[in-house]
Amino acid sequence: MIVVMPDARYSGGADIEQAVFGDRAELRLYQATALDDIPAATWEAAEALMIWGRLRCDKAMLDRAPNVRMIIRMGVGFDALDIEEAGRRDIPACNVPDYGTTDVADHAIALMLGLTRGIVQVHNRIVADPVGNWKTVDIPMMRRVRGTTFGIIGCGRIGTAAGLRAKALGMNVVFYDPYVPDGKDQSVGFERRESLEEVLREADVISVHTPLTAETNGMINGQAISCMKDSAILITTARGKVYDLDAVTEALKNNRIAGAGLDVFPDEPPNPEHPLFTALKTGEDWTVGRVIVTSHVAWYSPDGAHDAREKGAKTVLSYLADGVLRNCVNQQFLAAKD
Repeated sequence: MIVVMPDARYSGGADIEQAVFGDRAELRLYQATALDDIPAATWEAAEALMIWGRLRCDKAMLDRAPNVRMIIRMGVGFDALDIEEAGRRDIPACNVPDYGTTDVADHAIALMLGLTRGIVQVHNRIVADPVGNWKTVDIPMMRRVRGTTFGIIGCGRIGTAAGLRAKALGMNVVFYDPYVPDGKDQSVGFERRESLEEVLREADVISVHTPLTAETNGMINGQAISCMKDSAILITTARGKVYDLDAVTEALKNNRIAGAGLDVFPDEPPNPEHPLFTALKTGEDWTVGRVIVTSHVAWYSPDGAHDAREKGAKTVLSYLADGVLRNCVNQQFLAAKD
């Protein structure tokens, strides 16, 4: 069996995946940036595709790979897969939902604490002048988080993990997720809210953990931000297109929100000429101590990357060799076809 990984996000060989496959499957690994980078014979031989998301798995890709029997997104979010198109071809599409749960949750909390403790701002001041700046400084986001409210948008695995960490810090945790069944709030000690607006109005920190779908695209827009407290902090570690970067920038500039920790962006890498990045680069007052940006790294740790590769390979082999389907994300389209 031939398995193709067209857009690997790592260098080196396929030792982790091949250790799972043994002699039952062969992984052909590429770091392609275009479909034409991969030989036609390889596409035609592929029985499974392992997609990282640099290339979109859609009709154009699947037309080249007529013998594919399953697709897996090597991560949690599956917006890089056209799951409906796969369903029309009777191809199950899967993901790896649990590889980076702790890493993303840790990163969300780190962004919050980085802002509320002024860590980046103080670090920069000390590096610039260790003696002159060895003092308590004016840190605009400095606050005690205990007793404040942590609001979760999307209370799946990662949202729950982030909420439990916030709860351990003494925060009250509320969430909005219409797809979470009744009772989860009681099992983890969170409080459910029935609308997005309720969470936005109540929370001191908003942490976004929803997948990118037609429903969530642009969810955190100017109207949503207008519901937030002017002392609130926005944390985003999910998908960049869930929020409107222009609206967040304007809200920060006009003191409509207090701060933002942004790991993801609507366009990646982001435009360095965007007003937020030009303001950060020039140190405009409204950004100092109020914004932390990271480069879509919340998912990553060496352990997490290993888990994604190993778990992804196990999911592929389970289906190709044994017919056991795990973590399927397009079952509704497969069912619709039947």
